[in-house]
Amino acid sequence: MRADRYKEALADKAVSQQDFDDADAALKQAEAELETARINLNYTRVVSPISGRIGKSTVTDGAIVTAYQPVALATVQQLDPIYVDVPQSTTELLRLKHRLEDSRLNHSDANLDKVRLILDDGTQYPLEGTLQFRDVSVDPTTGSVILRAIFPNPDGVLLPGMFVRAVVKEGVDDQAILVPQQAVSRNPKGSPLTLVVDAEGKVGLRMLTLDRAIGDQWLVSSGLAPGDRVIVEGVQKVRPGAAVKVVPFDASRKQEAESGNKSQPATSSK
Repeated sequence: MRADRYKEALADKAVSQQDFDDADAALKQAEAELETARINLNYTRVVSPISGRIGKSTVTDGAIVTAYQPVALATVQQLDPIYVDVPQSTTELLRLKHRLEDSRLNHSDANLDKVRLILDDGTQYPLEGTLQFRDVSVDPTTGSVILRAIFPNPDGVLLPGMFVRAVVKEGVDDQAILVPQQAVSRNPKGSPLTLVVDAEGKVGLRMLTLDRAIGDQWLVSSGLAPGDRVIVEGVQKVRPGAAVKVVPFDASRKQEAESGNKSQPATSSK
């Protein structure tokens, strides 16, 4: 380089000190410009702060991009583990709080705060998730809060934006009584009631207080006790006080009968 040659020539008094200083300054300026070019080149390489799967690009090759631009270059989604946000109505939230305060629910089980998912096609997601937190802000448009759960997703079954249903275990009612919805009717005032069979084989009428529906069953708050026999089928054929013969109800056999199977439907009274 010129600076090196001038340095050797300066020792032999072949060039002036000014010529050497000018060559040395030009060298340092060129080195500074080279370093600036390296820094600018590094800025053209965008590295994702997380690992995951990248979606489609929103810009084309060669397009000019700037810092803090409103449009992202691309979106990287973390899929394993993955967060699942589930809305919970404030009505259900308050009901759960009251049941816990009244000791109707046991919240000391080690398996609580576990979450199961039911996929859009009705199948159950095989892996269990964990409830992370419940948001403190209520969405005024839906009257609900967000529950966030985290799920392992090694096979990439769960995708961002996918519709799922969540089953969150937040408490256990050891004394809960569930009855099939078809066993409950309503009187002209709309109050729920059911028919039961006592120890003597006679039909009795019970007024019920229902908590909520769980699948195809009602959760009964009051009106029934453990061991009560509820009439599920043949309700139209009996009246309170009538003597009946009890046959155990088999929901699986009923489903087979409804699907065209020739097996006889089971009933709880005749």
